Amino acid sequence: MPFFMDRHDVSGATDKELAEAHLADIAMQEKFGVTALTYWHDYDTCHLNCLVEAPSAEAANAVHEASHGNLATEVIEVDKTVVEAFLGRIDQTPAAIDPATTSTGTSMRIILFTDIVGSTAMTQKLGDAAAMDILEIHDNAVRGALQKFSGREVKHTGDGIMASFASVSGSVQSAIDIQRALVENSMTKPELPLRVKIGLCAGEPVEKNEDLFGASVQLAARICDHASAEEIKVTHTVQDLCLGKGFQFENPQEVMFKGFDDPIKITDVRWQ
Repeated sequence: MPFFMDRHDVSGATDKELAEAHLADIAMQEKFGVTALTYWHDYDTCHLNCLVEAPSAEAANAVHEASHGNLATEVIEVDKTVVEAFLGRIDQTPAAIDPATTSTGTSMRIILFTDIVGSTAMTQKLGDAAAMDILEIHDNAVRGALQKFSGREVKHTGDGIMASFASVSGSVQSAIDIQRALVENSMTKPELPLRVKIGLCAGEPVEKNEDLFGASVQLAARICDHASAEEIKVTHTVQDLCLGKGFQFENPQEVMFKGFDDPIKITDVRWQ
């Protein structure tokens, strides 16, 4: 099947909107026998180029028309080996493999924070050595889940870990695995009590020196602080992006967080 590259005018579009449009294409592509491989956003010219495998140029553009209506201004057949010669190996975006992935070459990330409940009081009660054992159990559970679901540890916060994900479903499943692993540990090692709260937020953080900054990071931290022991709280956006992934959510609410002008819609992930 031939390969096509097209061009769209995306003036004013955000990275999130482009990622969502790509997801819409993926949801519609099977109907037209098309496979969306990847795309590139040129910020200077406000152009978006998509690379697809399709039976025809018309089929490639029909997917765009059916999914979001932003038709390509130009569609040309290309030799994939020539494209690879200029741009390197062409792989499908994560979203093409996992439709709950929101980062498709953009800056969109899911930010996850964990926080050990009552860590200071626990240290005073059990002593430094036992507290360090508990912290190690937490770190191993979190890092195991990150490795399993392709998360990246951004930094250790002392009594928790900040991580980022490209996949929404991967971030939520990682949070669930962390809670389940820690509950199992508490059952087998009751002398080392460990309860954790987790918060997640989707957004476009600023990356500098391998750290992440910005409103989405601040909000994820606020949500984690707002959670209670053994809870996983996520923004409504995270819930929406998990549509069809089999997760269960409960207790929707609107919360005013420090530093944010408007109430934020959040919900709990049911994981037990």
